[in-house]
This record gives sequence, structure tokens and C-alpha cells, in this order.
Amino acid sequence: MKAEKRKVSESTVETIHIVRPNHLNGANRLFGGILMQWIDEVAVVVAKRHACMNVITASVDNLKFLRGAYNNDVIIIIGNVTCVGTTSMEVRVDTYVEHMDSERTLINRAYFTMVGLDKNDKPAKVPELIVETEEEKEEWERANKRRKMRRLREEL
Repeated sequence: MKAEKRKVSESTVETIHIVRPNHLNGANRLFGGILMQWIDEVAVVVAKRHACMNVITASVDNLKFLRGAYNNDVIIIIGNVTCVGTTSMEVRVDTYVEHMDSERTLINRAYFTMVGLDKNDKPAKVPELIVETEEEKEEWERANKRRKMRRLREEL
């Protein structure tokens, strides 16, 4: 039986990657397409954990490449649900380079809209989100503003 409501912390995902030579582009930086694959995978796992069902990526916005990553950099990718509708969820995915002193530098942030799917691959109702902390409440409010902006763009 699926939970009616789930906490943000119940579906948070953190992955670790090491940038290898096969991940580099012609400028010897982490190829953006590789990073996009990694962050999409994190978003999918976050959404699956929250919804307890298959999901699909409906859209990605605010994909911002803030800094480059280089060979042998340790990449930390953290994703969590920020807001939930009836069948969709917004997932925030932050990517960091972790330095030798364990300090982390944000290099990418993206917001994914993920849709829960039933057994026939049709949109399905997903559990509500329990927001507990002030940060989670603020992120929920910002997510609703992003949703309104997405709807405005769709009307254009």
C-alpha cells in the first residue's frame, strides 16, 4: 500500500561520481550531456521513491551550469522533492564538486517536473509532500512560483 503522504527526507538521494577522461569534452571539462544524464537519473530515483511508482521526466528548467568540473573531480549530486501536485512532482537537483577538505562548490542546479505513472503508463496520483523545515516550506513556495512561470511560458 502506498503512503498517502511522504516527507522530503524519505526520498532524498545523494550520488557520487568521479570525473574520468571519458567524461570530458574537447575543452577538458565534464561534458554537459554526461552531467545531464547523472542528474536526470537522480531526479528519477527521487521521484520513484516519493511516488512508489514509475515516473517520467516531463520537463527540466533552470538548468544552470555555474562552474566546470575537471578530470578526477569528485561530483556529489543531491536531489529532493520540493513540491507535489496531483500527478506531478518538482525535484530539485544540486551538483557539487567536493574538494579534498570536504568543502563543496555548487556547479549546477536543475529543477525537474516528474510525473507518476500507473501500470498503463498514464499519469497517476502521487502522495502528498510533508514539508517540515522552514527551508522546505520556502522551497515549496518557490516551486509554486516556478510552476506559475512554466504555465505562462506554455501559453506563449
